[in-house]
Amino acid sequence: MKAISYARYGGPEVLEYGEADDPKLGPDDVLVEVRAVSVNPVDWKARQGHLDAILPAVFPVIPGWDLAGVVVRPGPAVPEFAEGDEVIGYVREDVLSAGTCAEYVAAPVRTLAPKPRRLSFEEAAGIPLAGLTAYQVLHRALRVRRGETVLVHAAAGGVGSVAVQLAAHLGARVIGTAGERNHDFVRGLGAEPVSYGEGMAERVRGLAPEGVDAVFDTVGGDALKASANLVVPEGRLASIVDPGVTGYGGAYWFVRPDPADLRKLSELADQGILTIHVEETFPLDRTADAHRRSEEGHVRGKIAIKVPDK
Repeated sequence: MKAISYARYGGPEVLEYGEADDPKLGPDDVLVEVRAVSVNPVDWKARQGHLDAILPAVFPVIPGWDLAGVVVRPGPAVPEFAEGDEVIGYVREDVLSAGTCAEYVAAPVRTLAPKPRRLSFEEAAGIPLAGLTAYQVLHRALRVRRGETVLVHAAAGGVGSVAVQLAAHLGARVIGTAGERNHDFVRGLGAEPVSYGEGMAERVRGLAPEGVDAVFDTVGGDALKASANLVVPEGRLASIVDPGVTGYGGAYWFVRPDPADLRKLSELADQGILTIHVEETFPLDRTADAHRRSEEGHVRGKIAIKVPDK
């Protein structure tokens, strides 16, 4: 099969397009013909070696954790899916090795859910990592309730844009930080936009003078420090990028595969509650360019990789 792989850590130039061994199907796996993959910042951070302490690489590594595709064949212990089913998946395992930037993936059944019917493959591929992160943080780390005020950082980004929609669906008032060019986009998702950067805390206070009930941090650093002072005394703070959040009494969250959560996200997409904005799409053989675009930052929504039909 055709795939993207890298034989050492490094920049986008280490990514190579070529032949790779077909995946072996285990009893609890589902062989998926990949139609689209989503690029996440963690993909290029892993490629640079920043995750080696927790997810060692078995080279050559095929990058990518998100996918949308069609079931070719389920393993013998998998009654949940059948040939021809359209699925999405957050296919993360315990090492970096067999990722999703390939024509075929043997995905553990615990990583999959039905694909939303109303979304394209490129849009659907943007759900798994970003959607699961937003869903798990809002429901488990922050326990957001109707009527609360939630501050979401980088609200136009992949995780932030999903978090805004899910928090609004929960009945929360949402304030989202974003650059000026993305204010209308963030407003359309259901949040009140504020510009990030110097004076961000004062701008949030202008909208919520008494503070916010919960903060969803996707930035870390100074934004996290400022956010800690915006939370009401009984409020909650969670970060997906900065473990230092625990020093402010908050929670650090690393997303994990959960088929029930992923199925719920698919249902929300089919109900029109959750949408995925794809800013740019690249073919599989230009995955290096997709990584470069992600590394530039300021992506509105998601970047997708389209895998050619076989």
